[in-house]
Amino acid sequence: MSSLSAVSRPALRHVLVHLVTPLLMCLGMGIAYLSAFHAPAPHRLPVAVVGQGPQAQALAQGLQDKAGDKLEVTTAGDADAARARLLDRELAAAYVPDADAPTLLVATANSETSASAAEKVFTQVAAQQGKPLAVQELTPMAAGDPTGQGLFFLLVALSIGSYGSVAVLGAAGAALAMRARALLGLAVALVVSLFGAALAGPVFHLVDHGLFGVWAMSWLYSAGIIAIGTALHTFLGRWTTLTMMALFVMLNFTSSGGIFQPELQNGFYGALHSFWNGAGFLEGARDHVYFGGRAGLGGHVAALFGWLAPGAALLVLAARTERRRARALAAEQPAEEEMEEAVGV
Repeated sequence: MSSLSAVSRPALRHVLVHLVTPLLMCLGMGIAYLSAFHAPAPHRLPVAVVGQGPQAQALAQGLQDKAGDKLEVTTAGDADAARARLLDRELAAAYVPDADAPTLLVATANSETSASAAEKVFTQVAAQQGKPLAVQELTPMAAGDPTGQGLFFLLVALSIGSYGSVAVLGAAGAALAMRARALLGLAVALVVSLFGAALAGPVFHLVDHGLFGVWAMSWLYSAGIIAIGTALHTFLGRWTTLTMMALFVMLNFTSSGGIFQPELQNGFYGALHSFWNGAGFLEGARDHVYFGGRAGLGGHVAALFGWLAPGAALLVLAARTERRRARALAAEQPAEEEMEEAVGV
């Protein structure tokens, strides 16, 4: 029994150490998802009242006073101005007061949940006039993506394919030179992006036009993740998986705007949304597919390059580190051989 205990303790310790990673994943995912999604509430949700006269100004001011910091209420001179601001993704909705048929202008492709939150507000406003609220959609959705959230699930698929490949490139590919791993990673990112384009286009019809641009952004997004992960494996070893989960799942999906825009989340995730790579891909794809690139597409593509660039820099640093380690190991081997000869081994 004592010999069995002596043998099993190191094995048990080995298992327990390796269980730390999945347990931390569980804790991290729970904290990230629940803190991001458990209690969505408007925070300075941008909406507008259409009209130039004192009546429109009074309605806008009354809404602002009642809502406090939940809404950011402005006025738009006419319906055309309101439509332009919606298509520039400056507004979640614009209310057109009318004694007979009050109308709410929305662009669901910007965010279905934000449009729904605004619709709840203005349904109550129209009800006070004793009239039903008509909703006018400015961005008709693709046949396979009526809620506009299909692009978010495309983001999930691209992310899993990308960070899942890192484990293989880092571990099974460790015998390859870093340059070879980097080129292989670029090729893997291409395959991941082609899978994504096929699923988004001909398979599930999430995207009915602009598929080439979505594919190009998918490749950029995947290449950035794979470059960062492949390089980090040199420094972090088995902790790379946990780090990748934290960066590209826990913080990434929650801040992407796929479920809730920053106006429905707390400030932490709203801040991440402004520069994280998942938000760059998702908002860039939305801009490209539904808004004709007019609502900041260039900035979102720049964010994707902004993640790929440090990935490339980390690959260079990792290559130098591995060469230095190899030289140190080669220098140690003759010394060990001399010591073995000296003691007569």
